[in-house]
Amino acid sequence: MGSRRTPVTIPRLNLSGLWVVRATLAACLLFAILAAAQEQHQRAGTGGADDPVPDSQGSLSAQLPAGSETKAIPEQKKPPGRRGSFIVAPLPISSPALGTGIVPVLGYIFPLQKSDNVSPPSVVGVAGLVTNNGSRAFGTYADLFIKQDTYRITALYVQGNLNYDLFGIGVVAGDAGRKLPLEQSGHALRVEALRRLGWDFSLGVRFWTGSSEIVLRSGTNVPPGPEPPPDIGLHTTLRALGLRLNRDTRPNRFYPTTGTLLEFTSDSFSEGLGSKYSFQAYRFTFNKYGSLSKNQVLAYNLFVCGTGGDPPFYGNCIYGTNNELRGYTAGRYLDRYMIATQLEYRLALPKRFGVVGFGGVGEVAPGGSQLFRVNNFLPAGGGGVRFQLSKKYHVNLRADIAGGKNTWTWTMGVGEAF
Repeated sequence: MGSRRTPVTIPRLNLSGLWVVRATLAACLLFAILAAAQEQHQRAGTGGADDPVPDSQGSLSAQLPAGSETKAIPEQKKPPGRRGSFIVAPLPISSPALGTGIVPVLGYIFPLQKSDNVSPPSVVGVAGLVTNNGSRAFGTYADLFIKQDTYRITALYVQGNLNYDLFGIGVVAGDAGRKLPLEQSGHALRVEALRRLGWDFSLGVRFWTGSSEIVLRSGTNVPPGPEPPPDIGLHTTLRALGLRLNRDTRPNRFYPTTGTLLEFTSDSFSEGLGSKYSFQAYRFTFNKYGSLSKNQVLAYNLFVCGTGGDPPFYGNCIYGTNNELRGYTAGRYLDRYMIATQLEYRLALPKRFGVVGFGGVGEVAPGGSQLFRVNNFLPAGGGGVRFQLSKKYHVNLRADIAGGKNTWTWTMGVGEAF
């Protein structure tokens, strides 16, 4: 049977808005590093000698909060005769949402069955998070490819406490800039099973469960801010069943020059499953890439988010997460509905360098009928530089500065923003 390479997709984490986006920060970093390492492990022995950083580098598809940064990972060569290889990486971060700290990562990449030459290698790993604002988190992850890449099973568990600020719901609250310092502690588990279909589609089911407790952050002088949410001081459990549909035609997921990515997820949180809140979370992503010349690429991104039912505040759509859009601190603007679209021009320069320019617009709104109102638009734009860590797979180190509506952010990462 001929070899068929499947792009490794790093999932977006949508269980419960601010808590899962931030509590799974360590796991997101782990996904990014190990997904890229899967690609390298699958092509073992084909790397170029001119790569200063090994191809265990990957794209941060599940992005850090605004202002986060990563460093290159030391090369982990696979000794002869060993089934898999280890990845060890202490990653520093700097984020206006979580502060400055470190994310230690340990992972193991290996073929689940030695006789399976079609499936990408599987991954297991752990990661942590420690920052100077008191945030702490720990996560474990497994990504298993089975039976000639026909099935894929993923599992994620995270636990910790995160300190962040709540600005309130809606554009008006975000514009006001008044914030309420909160501490949220808890855990979350997600299990997902996908089956590969025809025409590059994969379809599967997933299950979420988690619980948390939110309190006003101690030791802070609380200025007049938004009204405290109703679940302050209460233990909250969330559980959901969901679906995930994915289609990826990009020939190189680290630096796409052509192809598309389409993904849709639907999660239904229900009291019948033991969830305190009953609501629905929908996410749609569409990316398209085209080459203008050998060294020029134009990339387009569209992201749509919708929430139905009665969600907690952190179950809403959150502007600024996953680079939707750069220029905004994650969590300042959130509401039931969100749309964001952006265009990025990428130019590769000599000596491994490159530059990009990007711009986009989006908004959050309490209802679908209130989208596309000029007063609610949240525009953003900026530019950045790139340095090619791996010539073999065109993996870039990214540094971007972006401005939004009365705000700006500086971000670093491995791989393109989308």
